[in-house]
Amino acid sequence: MDLSDLVAPDGVIASLKATSKKQALQMLAAKAAELTGLPERDIFTTLLERERLGSTGVGHGVAIPHGKLPELDRVVGLFARAHNPLDFEALDEQPVDLLFLLLAPEGSGADHLKALARIARVLRDEVLAEKIRSTDHATGIYAVLTGDAQSDAA
Repeated sequence: MDLSDLVAPDGVIASLKATSKKQALQMLAAKAAELTGLPERDIFTTLLERERLGSTGVGHGVAIPHGKLPELDRVVGLFARAHNPLDFEALDEQPVDLLFLLLAPEGSGADHLKALARIARVLRDEVLAEKIRSTDHATGIYAVLTGDAQSDAA
């Protein structure tokens, strides 16, 4: 699964100007609502419910907020780089600046898990993460995300 299967070019935010985890989730939910046509409130509630189970901050400055929505017909992702690192209560207690939001249909067990694993593998690559952190524009970030994913397809 390539990241280009999950995120579209207009699904990249180069500089998310959030000041808290909650605000970041709200902004991601707003963008996801724009991309999917689903209500922002439903997306935000789903993300908050998932965070209550445990932080989606996976370490190394990366968070993968995710959830399932019955109204979705496909797995949808969007990527954001935080303008300033955020306290995301990550496993390694480090602030988060790379966020990959993943939304999946209610019955998408295996696809959802494969997508989460793929995102984690790609974003834990230190070289790729550094390229993303040093790229200023959404189009450049998208190229780094999808270019690496295509050359390292799983």
